[in-house]
Amino acid sequence: MIVNKWKTKIGSTGEMTLFQKGNVNVRKLKEEDKYLLAKWLSDPTVLEFYEGRDQPFDLAKVNQVFYSSGDFKDKCLVEFGGKGIGYIQFYQLDDKAKNVYGLTNGNVYGIDQFIGEIEHWNKGLGTLLVTSMVQFLIENKKADRVVMDPQTSNMRAIRCYEKCGFKKVKLLPNREFHEGEYKDCWFMEYCKESI
Repeated sequence: MIVNKWKTKIGSTGEMTLFQKGNVNVRKLKEEDKYLLAKWLSDPTVLEFYEGRDQPFDLAKVNQVFYSSGDFKDKCLVEFGGKGIGYIQFYQLDDKAKNVYGLTNGNVYGIDQFIGEIEHWNKGLGTLLVTSMVQFLIENKKADRVVMDPQTSNMRAIRCYEKCGFKKVKLLPNREFHEGEYKDCWFMEYCKESI
């Protein structure tokens, strides 16, 4: 179990930090972060697992997807040692979204994330990030469950999520259109009782 003090704080440059665990810091997305997002989401190595290599982002697309008003997702930058290395978002599922997954009750949050700086892959940072975010959502947002739906072919991500306590619950056939075809995904969940 991770023990943290979940204090949202305002840093010296005005950014809002949600939590910090070791050298990993998660804070709300800022306007100037769009340049990092455009860099990461135009890299074919990252796009192979997030959005698709046939869907590169430029600044206009980053602004449209990540900075449009009316979005219900909390969008955050992941920093390691003070440097931006990735992205994570979290959102509360409404009844319609819960029905897609066959959930009937409870306070359920979804998360999506990626490490954009590929030299930080396979070093345990994804596991630390996901585990810390789950704990943050349970303690701060009173989440009963945290869910996600990775593509079945993304074995590295699935192994990471299983290390974090997520369980494969249900196969979602043809769930996500990715690189010109529909791909199967796993519905995975972390239940608060697992703590």
